[in-house]
Amino acid sequence: MKVGVFDSGVGGLTVARSLQQSGCFSELLYYGDTARVPYGNKDKNTVTRYALEAVEFFNGTDVDCLVVACNTVSVTALAAMQQQSNKPVYGVLEPGVLALQQLEGIDNDARILIIATRSTINSGAYQQRIQALGFHCVDAIATPLFVPIVEEALFEGPILRETMHHYFSELVKPDVVLLGCTHFPLIAPQIADYFDGAKTIHSGEAMVAWLKQELGLTNHFSQTPIQLLASENVEALQRTAKHWGLAGT
Repeated sequence: MKVGVFDSGVGGLTVARSLQQSGCFSELLYYGDTARVPYGNKDKNTVTRYALEAVEFFNGTDVDCLVVACNTVSVTALAAMQQQSNKPVYGVLEPGVLALQQLEGIDNDARILIIATRSTINSGAYQQRIQALGFHCVDAIATPLFVPIVEEALFEGPILRETMHHYFSELVKPDVVLLGCTHFPLIAPQIADYFDGAKTIHSGEAMVAWLKQELGLTNHFSQTPIQLLASENVEALQRTAKHWGLAGT
């Protein structure tokens, strides 16, 4: 099975890496809309228009399915993409919630922190699903500055530290941080350290588990090549891919 991966920028590489390492896919085709990142501060109509342009691109390829590795798109434009696509389209929202539900050592009294773009937080999609699972202590904050920080490959250092302090300094320490933006796993170790070892949920790992469950996939590919495409500055995308450890980039 050949899978397409779409994101607003480099963040979806975290999902692509998990898909590549799973051994479930013969090939990956990644497209990042780096010319128009970030999506999280744009209105729904604009995000939907960009997402449907991505569908048009992938409709002309030979991928068997499309993974939307962008939470903003998943909560605002997934249904529209599914209607216009000539192949199945899967978002990252449901896999992330499922991963929380299956996390060991966590009960309904655990304090859950959701961090994401403003659009994802304002949609209430994660909050509603997590509260429906019976979790009582759910905090959700928009952390949009993390997106350009990751796009600029500032994975550590004073800018990241000050930004975490800006967003997190007044929060009660969470037990679990749900990374509701696929850019955020690139700084997950720093976020976990800030909260003294809080568990983090990574959309890529969640997506692999969910696809295996939904599609009955098995691990039988020893190598999964990936092709990287971007609407602008593909070299920066390639550098981040190497930092994130994608093989064959």
